[in-house]
Amino acid sequence: MSDPKQTARFLSRVPLFSGLNDRQLEYLARRFVEREYPAGQAIVTQGTGGEGFFIIVSGRAEAIRERADGSKAVVNTFGPTDFFGELALLDDGLRTASVVTTEPTRCLALTRWDFLAALREDPDMAITVLQELARRFRRALEAM
Repeated sequence: MSDPKQTARFLSRVPLFSGLNDRQLEYLARRFVEREYPAGQAIVTQGTGGEGFFIIVSGRAEAIRERADGSKAVVNTFGPTDFFGELALLDDGLRTASVVTTEPTRCLALTRWDFLAALREDPDMAITVLQELARRFRRALEAM
C-alpha cells in the first residue's frame, strides 16, 4: 500500500478512523509504514515497551496474555481492519499481551510520535479518534 490514497481508503474502513474526513485520512496514511510477518512470528511481545499501533491489512493474529502462573490464554483474534496497540499511542507503558501471527500477515504500523504529531496538527482529528477510543474502552469494560 505505497499509495497514500489507497491507504486512506483502507483506513476509512478501520473503526478507529472511520469518522475522519478524506484529508485527515490521507494525512495519517502518509505516516503509516507497511510491515510483513510470517506465520508464528510475534508482532509485539507482552512486557516490552510499546512504541506503535498496528492494523491488520491481510492475514490473522492472536493476542496472547501470559498470566502470573505462567499459563497463557488467547484473549483476542485479529483479521483485516482489526487493530491493536492503541494504548501505545497514548502512553509509553509496557505491552499488555503478545500478538502472534497465525498465518502470513501484512500490517500497517504507526508510531506514537507520528500519531501525536498528527493530532497536534489537527485538533478535530484528535477529538474524533479519542472519542472512538473512549467508546472502545467503554465496550471492553462493559464486557467484563
